Amino acid sequence: MNTTDEMSADGPKEVRRRRRVRWAVTGTVLLGVLGIGTGVVLTRLGAQPVSAAPQAPPPVATAEVVRTDLALRESLTGELGYGSERTMRGHKQGTITELPGPGTVLDRGKAVYQVDATPVVLFLGGLPLYRDVGPALTDGPDVRLVEENLRALGFGGFTVDATFTDATENAIKDWQESLELEATGVIHPADVIVTSGPVRVATVTAEPGDAGSGDLLTYTSTTRLVTVELEESRQNLGKPGTTVAMTVGGKELAGTVAELAPTSADGDDGDGGGGGGNGGDQEKTFTATITVTDAVALGDLDSGSVEVRFTTDTRKGVLVVPVGALLALAEGGYGVEVVDGADRRLLAVETGLFADGNVEVSGDDLSEGMKVVITS
Repeated sequence: MNTTDEMSADGPKEVRRRRRVRWAVTGTVLLGVLGIGTGVVLTRLGAQPVSAAPQAPPPVATAEVVRTDLALRESLTGELGYGSERTMRGHKQGTITELPGPGTVLDRGKAVYQVDATPVVLFLGGLPLYRDVGPALTDGPDVRLVEENLRALGFGGFTVDATFTDATENAIKDWQESLELEATGVIHPADVIVTSGPVRVATVTAEPGDAGSGDLLTYTSTTRLVTVELEESRQNLGKPGTTVAMTVGGKELAGTVAELAPTSADGDDGDGGGGGGNGGDQEKTFTATITVTDAVALGDLDSGSVEVRFTTDTRKGVLVVPVGALLALAEGGYGVEVVDGADRRLLAVETGLFADGNVEVSGDDLSEGMKVVITS
């Protein structure tokens, strides 16, 4: 059928409609083909590898070579308290009628205990009374001790020296009257107990009713102290005057060794006599007593374990790096890797003292301020 026949049979409008349909189908097929082609192209482009940017070398940790003092310390465990306990003995004949309680602080002029309701008083000094101090007495250090204590207690009128005078006798009588004692002007050795300073009662070993002559109590210093037990081979660590570092109740504090004394078997190592000491083949030990430089920093803490660090070796003004900067060299010894901008170079070093994670180093071309690589 020709075009004329189509037009004659269906009319011009029908012919135009059929042509539009054919063009629409043809266009759809063409776009479909182009779409498939485009999808293939995009898929291939997406599958091509992308060139990665070159990565920078990872950063390294460094430390500076510094010049400082280095100290090697040995840590030992000590105890915070009031120092070593000592035994106090009385010599007064009679029956004990009164005793102090644990924790009581006794100072010069205070009654330590009572015998037959008569007080035995504390004097402070460096030696015990060893004879009666009274008229017709020859001169001696015990006279000075009595006069020093009387003067400190407010009884004077004499010159403090080793000579007993009428003024000394009168002062003794005044002191005795203040205690409601018979004013004899004579002090007997059993009338007083002498210690080197104020004391704190630790434990009471006697009881009322016991004889007045014998062990009474144990006592300590009134100051909080740290004590450390040292074996005989290490007693040099605790030389008096040695400074130490301590960790007390989580606080870092300084201290000074005040005393180093043999540790006796019964804990009695001072005033009041006695004291057995270690016997047999038991290794001898020493107790280092350490004062706390800033006792106020202790707060209310008066007991507990303490880490005490004694200095065993020191180096002054040496070059120091962290131990992590050392590299073992194939030929032996150690080296450090120096960082200078983008460059690195290896320097051989000699090592010295190791302490607190640092090490003393020396070597050619090594100087203060250099940066060295350290391990993480």
